[in-house]
Amino acid sequence: MKSEYIVLGLMSGSSLDGLDLALCHFEKKAERWDYHVIAAQTYPYPDELRMRLARAIELSAYEFVKLDVALGAYIAETVRMFLAIQPVKPDFIASHGHTTFHQPAIGLTSQIGSGAVIASYTGITTVCDFRTNDVALGGQGAPLVPIGDELLFGHYDACLNLGGFSNISFRKDGRRIAFDVSPCNMALNYLANQLGKDYDRDGETARSGNINKPLFDQLNSLDFYRIKGAKSLGKEWFDLEFRPCLDQSELSLPDKLRTVTEHIAFQLALSSFGDIGETMLVTGGGARNLFLIERLRVMGTKEIIIPDEQTIDFKEAIIFAFLGVLRMRCEVNCLSAVTGARKDNCGGAVYYSIMNN
Repeated sequence: MKSEYIVLGLMSGSSLDGLDLALCHFEKKAERWDYHVIAAQTYPYPDELRMRLARAIELSAYEFVKLDVALGAYIAETVRMFLAIQPVKPDFIASHGHTTFHQPAIGLTSQIGSGAVIASYTGITTVCDFRTNDVALGGQGAPLVPIGDELLFGHYDACLNLGGFSNISFRKDGRRIAFDVSPCNMALNYLANQLGKDYDRDGETARSGNINKPLFDQLNSLDFYRIKGAKSLGKEWFDLEFRPCLDQSELSLPDKLRTVTEHIAFQLALSSFGDIGETMLVTGGGARNLFLIERLRVMGTKEIIIPDEQTIDFKEAIIFAFLGVLRMRCEVNCLSAVTGARKDNCGGAVYYSIMNN
């Protein structure tokens, strides 16, 4: 079995910032995996495609399948542009896809961006659909990054990702524990959009607002926060449970942003409280929200470590590239201790291309 791989990892997050590409080299040395990033880049979605993705759960079955194919074609064309200027080509592509429906309680999860189209258009074997196997085994299908946290970033006591949703992973009693914590950029960007902004840069608008205790208490009382163990969030939950709290409030947008920021920091502090070590690596777009990080440092008990910009922006794409490595080796890439599935499993559909196999 090979000990070295060059893989292109692709990540499309729920905040719709764009498509992250990370071309990575992985090498297994004894019991340890090493990696380095050869090149990485984010491609913002064209406005029309971003709008279709934002409305994906409202589409008819026919339009939904068309979007799956269209996104696969866009991803493939973006991959070809990216690889045209790289010094090496990948052994395969590992694509997260774009999560649309995610309701593991009824055995449902969907990540669009057709892997078959990507493999066909690029001529490169493509691994995709990482979540459905775990959901079929009774798991949440999320979060998936903890196996990468364990094998690539295990020198930190905890790893926190601040994307559209926030999630945390850490070791406890000899095993990796992880779960989604709260909405993050999805909620903050939703409010910033109403001010005509893509996002609240550095959290400055939130900083100018005031905390509203009734809204703060209302958000913290949502049923999700009472669930113990494996749990995950999706856009449907945000639209049905979280967003109505914001829409029904008559507060100013700065006050809403301030209150939501405080809510996020509060839930993150709760999730990382206790005996799980001292250091916490923080990545994802929210790591650049200076006010959110400031509030988390005030409330939390861990030393927050903000890494280099490449790791902030591309950690998830790097880890999905690594999940692809584990899939191609037929090794565990999804932990039941994290997702609540009946057993550890190896997820991912593989579309082979004879052009590179």
